[in-house]
Order: sequence, then structure tokens, then C-alpha cells
Amino acid sequence: MAISLGRNAHGAKRRIMAGVSAAAAGALTLGACGAGGDTSDPASSAEVDALTVVVEGGGLAELQPIADLYLEETGTEVTLVELPYAGLYDRVSSELSAGGPSFDVAALDAIWLTAFAPALAPLDDLYTDEVKGDLFDGLVDEALVDGNYVGMPAWANSEILFYRTDLFEDTENMSAFEDEYGYPLAPPADWEQYRDIAEFFTQDTDGDGAIDLYGTDVKGAVETEWLATVSQAGEEHMVLDASSGDVTIDSAAHQEALDYYISLLPYAPPGAAQLDWAGAQNLFYQGNLAMMRFWGHAYRQTPDDSPVKDAIGVAPMIGGEGGTAGVPGAWYLSVPESGDNVEAATDFVAFAYEHNELSADTSLGLVARKSAFESKAGEAGFENYAALVSTLEAPQTLPRPATAEWQEIVDSVLIPMLQKAVEPGADTSALLSEAKTQIEAISN
Repeated sequence: MAISLGRNAHGAKRRIMAGVSAAAAGALTLGACGAGGDTSDPASSAEVDALTVVVEGGGLAELQPIADLYLEETGTEVTLVELPYAGLYDRVSSELSAGGPSFDVAALDAIWLTAFAPALAPLDDLYTDEVKGDLFDGLVDEALVDGNYVGMPAWANSEILFYRTDLFEDTENMSAFEDEYGYPLAPPADWEQYRDIAEFFTQDTDGDGAIDLYGTDVKGAVETEWLATVSQAGEEHMVLDASSGDVTIDSAAHQEALDYYISLLPYAPPGAAQLDWAGAQNLFYQGNLAMMRFWGHAYRQTPDDSPVKDAIGVAPMIGGEGGTAGVPGAWYLSVPESGDNVEAATDFVAFAYEHNELSADTSLGLVARKSAFESKAGEAGFENYAALVSTLEAPQTLPRPATAEWQEIVDSVLIPMLQKAVEPGADTSALLSEAKTQIEAISN
């Protein structure tokens, strides 16, 4: 991102790529605001002078204003310890395994929750109906592991559509597109429109015989965009059904999604097998792409010297037969059950939820609560919020499978499969069948 893009514990690049008051001294109690009753002593935060929260780079920016306010209101200092993505995973993993962690709260990627859940304190008392009503369903579902809520969303994200307004609003382009495709040029809402527009804008704009503008990109080195396509195809269980253990990756919807994904290759720059989030972001910022599907935080991070800085539009993620769908990219605040300050740490998590809107004005500008998104409606610089909310609320925006093996599946199966799929002449059916066998071996 840039949310920072690092390597996870298994070595594959990942994205960091989204009504409770804290029980603070002299402030509000959890029970007073409906966060699950009188489960916390109002003085508990005051009895702890300091808390330590381990975060990834993006998380530090998001949580700093909340930590500052917590100190002001409670007298408890919150130290945010910034670690790279892989370093955060490794530290949390090793210290939770050993017991007696050095941190009081950890900001965790959603895909880690299932693996770490046995060592995390339940936060069930925070999840009142009021709280759940102000969170997207997918975020609530991800937090529930083996019957307990083990994290509170701190910020939510999803891929949305980015497009070049200078190209889409050009009268010559508008006329030529409608003449060729039979409908007006506008931000695409579905697969067919996206492919048509990608084809139209793949051009040699300077007349030197080489294509210098591509309609889109195709990312082979990351899996999440294809997973969103799987949900767009109508699949209810991406890759596997975590409840039954059945591997679904060879279903008709997965096949349709993979075939559509690679059908965009003629309208994308070469080298798809190695293209990751950072590479795609750079292509768009340099003016080489007419459209990209990317995490919503990028809207606020366009470099000042980008030729497209003042020509970026945003819209909800596209959809297939199943409708609009993204993959919710949320991070959660979790409390280690073996920590020294579980009660005070839980108070801070509740406080962070209550003041979630403070993260909106940070460099990433991501929040988790619906009300926090809505509070910026119509405000300049937050045009991406409407697209994010629409995508996150879409019924087919489904979380990734809740399995402790998910990261291994991504690194050893999904990304290698995609890298093979985006090569010329790939047999997608065979690749999906092989992937199923590999995932079954991991899961069993």
C-alpha cells in the first residue's frame, strides 16, 4: 500500500494490502454504550500505565490518533511498535506459542485470525447487536472463530475500480466507443463491459507501432484479485468449504472466473506472471493503464508527480453472474489471552472501535465502521468511500476461508497456479484439478 507491501511468513508478497466507549478512567464505561454490559472496571485502564500494540506499517498511521486520544482521556500511554508484514507475523506467532507475549494488543491481518485464535482472548462481550449492525457482515463473520470473536475490526478495505477520467470523459473516446460497442462509455459494472473497455483503450497512442496504453492489468503474482473474480462468478465457497473441508477450486464458477481472468491478457502489459500490487499501482500512476482493480486506500496515495493525479475516478468493483464482489481486506485488533493486561487491552480495543472515525484522516484513510465511512459522505478526498461501501455491502463480497492452512494454500498453490495460468496456452482445467489435489494434501 503505498500500504506497504511486504513478504509474509511463507515468503509470498501480500497486501496489507477494512457505539462502544472504552472503560476509561473518568470517562465512559463499556456498559454505558452497549458494548456488552458491565464486563469492565471503569478504572482498569488507569491502573495500567502503558500498553504495547504491535502493528504493521500501515497500522501505525491508522492507530496513532486513537492512541493519542486514549492517553489524553485515560492517562494510559499506548506505544505502537511498527514491524514489517513478515516480522509482525513472526513475532506474534512466536510469542503466542511461547506464552507471556511482550505486547498487549496485536493488529492482525484477517487471514491470520484462524491460525492464532487458540491463543487470543474472546472479545464476545464487545460484539453487541449495535456493534455488529455498524460493521459489514463479512467483517463480523471473519472475526468469529470456533464460536468466539477473536478480533475487532480496525479498518476495512476491498478492491474497487479505478479509471482514468481524462480518457472516459474525452468526447472523441465517448463517440468512438459507442459507435464500436453500441452503448455509452462509462465506468464498467460487469465483466463484459470491463473487457470491452479494456480492449478499446489498448492503443498505440503515439503512433510508433508499439502499444503504450493498456486497458487493464492482469496480476499473476497475487491471488486476491482472482478470488474476487471467483465470488463475482457466483461461487459461495472460494477454494474450499471451511465448514465441510471440501475443496471447491475445480468448480464451474472457479473455472469461469479463471477463464475470464486470463481473457484480459491481450489488453494488459506483458509480464503478468510477475505482476503484483506494487507493480500494477506503478503502471496506473505512470499513465500506462486506463483502468485497474485495486485496494481502495490507493485513492489517497497517488504521487504528486503522477501524470494522472487529477484524473482518477473510482467506482464499485465489477461483477459477473453473481454480481459485484470484492474480498474484504480487514485488519483486526486482538488481545493475547496469556498477556499481562488482558482487561486493559480489551478496554483499548473497545476505545479504538468507538473512535474508529479518527483513522479516516490518516495517510491510508481506512476505517471499519459503516458510520465512520458515512461520516465522510460528500467530502472532497473521500470519493473512494462510496465505492468501498458499495463493494463491501455486496452480498457476494465474501471472506476468505477460515482455515489455519490458508496462508500455506495461498503461497504453495494459488499463486503458483495463477502464474502458470497467465502464460500462453495454459490449460486452466488441468491447473485447477492439480490445485485441488495439492490443497487436499495440505488440508488433510
